[in-house]
Amino acid sequence: MTPAEALAIYRRGPRATVAALRRLARRVAALEARLGQTSQNSSRPPSSDPPTAPRPRRPPSGRRPGGQPGHAGRTRPLVPVAQVQAVVPVKPTHCAACGGRLRGADPTPLRHQVTEVPPVTPHITEYQLHALPCRCGAVTRAPLPPGVPAGAFGPRVQALVALCTGLYHLSRRTTAGLLHDLFGVDLALGSVTACEQAVSAAVAGPVAAAHAYVQRQAVAGADETGWREGRQRAWLWVAVTAWVTVFLVHARRGTVAAQALLGRFTGVLGSDRWKAYCAWPLRRRQLCWAHLRRHFVAFAETAGTAGPLGRALLRETDQLFHWWHRVRDGTLARSSFRRYMGPLRERVEALLRRGSQCRHAPTAATCREILALAPALWTFVRVAGVEPTNNAAERALRAGVLWRKNSFGSHSAAGNRFVERMLTVAATLMQQQRNVVEYITQACEAALRGEPAPSLLPARATRRMRTKAA
Repeated sequence: MTPAEALAIYRRGPRATVAALRRLARRVAALEARLGQTSQNSSRPPSSDPPTAPRPRRPPSGRRPGGQPGHAGRTRPLVPVAQVQAVVPVKPTHCAACGGRLRGADPTPLRHQVTEVPPVTPHITEYQLHALPCRCGAVTRAPLPPGVPAGAFGPRVQALVALCTGLYHLSRRTTAGLLHDLFGVDLALGSVTACEQAVSAAVAGPVAAAHAYVQRQAVAGADETGWREGRQRAWLWVAVTAWVTVFLVHARRGTVAAQALLGRFTGVLGSDRWKAYCAWPLRRRQLCWAHLRRHFVAFAETAGTAGPLGRALLRETDQLFHWWHRVRDGTLARSSFRRYMGPLRERVEALLRRGSQCRHAPTAATCREILALAPALWTFVRVAGVEPTNNAAERALRAGVLWRKNSFGSHSAAGNRFVERMLTVAATLMQQQRNVVEYITQACEAALRGEPAPSLLPARATRRMRTKAA
């Protein structure tokens, strides 16, 4: 407010002055609330927290750092002798006590293995395509043999490039430098992009099948984060199931994008309260309690009646997680858990109804919004296999967030397809404990032979699909 505006309000009389002061007080309170937001009381990521933000800490255990007495040590297992490239017997020549000469061999020597990576030189194959004339006057040049790439780089080089830029978050320039320094392979920046697009095309089929697989599952978690395509705003979406994770870059963040990701999904959908997920009925949704807990922390940090309300909701939420962790580790039967959760549900919803009448407008609005979605708070209690949080989707999305921070998104639709497919391949193979480099190499080799790439689906689903096809 400028001095001229303040003087004009003063001249209008005491009532105008009091009203203006109240407006200013509300504005200051709103700004202070925004300044106080951290990853613990809002949806902001932990990376945005200032250095002064308090971090959640466990109470001190009183033990010294490091391995504890009685802890079982872990050592690197020895490789079988049959898999060792060289065995060097090392025998003492003289006794360490008297100096006498020693002879013979120890039947059980102490084994010490050293692993080393030898210098790698690229394997270059030259194909000399002869052009031979015919008596009719035509000249015919031999084509490349089947399975030989038309470009300068083979499937494993393409896989390594895609792995560096699509999984390990290296820039294209850094990737070119790494392949030169470690493997002696010289790539221009344009060649890096060409390798990315070759891999993207090779895994397109398996990624599409993985997308269809996710849409048929009984339980899935979904989330989204900001993205860019050139100068245009976009969104990176993820859907996570037990064995397969898929990503999608879409220009929108609404229901259209959510349906493009999930299709006609009829299972239980775990998510936050973003309105794009309202297309699914509440009985088939599970709201993330980790998100709700952050709201309750914000309530507890607010002055007035919102503070006690938030602390009461936090106590109930912590009790909920305590019981849930016992269900997961097998120390609490699910039948007992359901019985315990009935009174807790009544207490939580009573607190939310009380909060909806709170004088603190933001707290009241949030409580009303949560109450409107109340059936989706408790789906995990009645449906086995449903988690009370959406943490799996948030963790999967972290890879996309790191990619965005390094590259600021993509410059083209083709770049977005590479992002979707590489994130899908990497996340899914890690879930199934499969080797990413070997899979991408096999996919590129299959593309050169004109064959379908290996499936990304778990082995059981792949066998079922083959049976149906037969």
